[in-house]
Amino acid sequence: MYTFETHLRVRYAETDQMGFVYYGNYSMYYEVARVEALRNLGFRYKDLEETGIVMPVLENKSKYIKPARYDDLLRIVLRIEKLPAMRMTFHYDIYNEQNELLHIGETTLVFLNTKTGKTVPTPQEVCSLLEKYF
Repeated sequence: MYTFETHLRVRYAETDQMGFVYYGNYSMYYEVARVEALRNLGFRYKDLEETGIVMPVLENKSKYIKPARYDDLLRIVLRIEKLPAMRMTFHYDIYNEQNELLHIGETTLVFLNTKTGKTVPTPQEVCSLLEKYF
């Protein structure tokens, strides 16, 4: 299993009238963690796009446990629990500075050839970088 951790401070613009992180912003937090986790592996999403392959989100799941608030420093723990084949699933746990679990999320992405519009197997480069964790 591959695990990665990153931190993100909640900005005022990401909150609603109650001072809570607006629910739609959690998807953005997932993306920040996902891109940084791949970069940490030595893989840049930008490089993948340049080969004509993109990773659209197929599924997005969220469970809100406690609200994150303006100026909270969030710790996002990302896990890849299975070596990807045609789909890549990311799991997220989001904690506040008191180490309280605030949010659980999951996204599943596919690899898509931009010219054909069809899904393709996980690029070998991605598999090679992840294999040592499984």
